[in-house]
Amino acid sequence: MSKLDIYCTTIKYFKVLENLPPYITPVGLGENIFPDHWITEKNGINISNLNKYYAEFTMFYWMWKNKTKTLNKDDLIGSCQHRYLWLDKKYSIKQRPSIKSLYSQLLKVDNKNLYKNDVTVFSPIIFSKKNLLEDFEEVHKNFALRESIGFLNLSDRKKFQNHLQQNKLFSHNMFITNSAYFIEYCEAIFPWLDKCLKYCEQNKLLKGYNLRLPAFLGERFTSFWFSQFKKRHFLSFARLGSFFLSNKVNSIVNPLKLPFTFNQYPTIHKY
Repeated sequence: MSKLDIYCTTIKYFKVLENLPPYITPVGLGENIFPDHWITEKNGINISNLNKYYAEFTMFYWMWKNKTKTLNKDDLIGSCQHRYLWLDKKYSIKQRPSIKSLYSQLLKVDNKNLYKNDVTVFSPIIFSKKNLLEDFEEVHKNFALRESIGFLNLSDRKKFQNHLQQNKLFSHNMFITNSAYFIEYCEAIFPWLDKCLKYCEQNKLLKGYNLRLPAFLGERFTSFWFSQFKKRHFLSFARLGSFFLSNKVNSIVNPLKLPFTFNQYPTIHKY
């Protein structure tokens, strides 16, 4: 069976990330200090200086330039975030109270659907009264996404434009795919992100919440890119709160493994 490597983004040290299943590797991003035994994006070829604009995309670049070299084309590579973890199933409603722990319900490395499909993504957020372009412009108060269409090659412009007229968003820049598809994705998105960053700088858009505007643009591109795959698999996710992320709590016990912690999840989006 192909191997599975998932890299978990974080800009702060959270001890709980050391207690995740072994196929998940936490990666420290940005300028904060991490323990010596941790991997950070500065260990290898990197664009860590752009993290304040690119967010988790600087880890994707690090994965592309440093980790894909060690993988076969069919090996699986993916991402998660310190607050968002893959679950092993797709859920449409929150779960009833159960003795199960959250840890026991996290993605299993032997989940056969991972290997039968081209990409695994979260079940999409579905907007009922707006499309993806309208949502972006409502939130970010600018036309950067509209302008970014022109930064793509001719063959992708129309497809991206059509995607933005739809209402399904595969959120959080989280996916699992094989190494070959991941490389194709990186080869497409990073030249485009560079043009997006230049546009944002020239138009003085990188302020306040929009400091990470290139990353928000990248989320829409990532949703578009993986929506094109016919063989898609959908999973739900757990959103970790302060109890799970507390280093004080995790120095005593791994709260992910406590009973009765799964009933809070998965997080369901309704718009």
